[in-house]
Amino acid sequence: MDPALEQRLTDLESRLAHHERMAEEMSEVLFAQGRLIDRLTAQIRRMGDRLEATEYAIASPQDDRPPPHY
Repeated sequence: MDPALEQRLTDLESRLAHHERMAEEMSEVLFAQGRLIDRLTAQIRRMGDRLEATEYAIASPQDDRPPPHY
């Protein structure tokens, strides 16, 4: 095989291996980010539920009654 052609083939194989490794690393990062987004979404949902419950407790009709001494 021609040495120049062999060198080009080696370079292409090296680049391909590099790109495959980068694709695997990006896939792992995307997977981790997806898990983090899911956890943060669940946390925000729980906090929203707690806030809603707190607002409901504060604005309950019992608070509108006059104090017992009236």
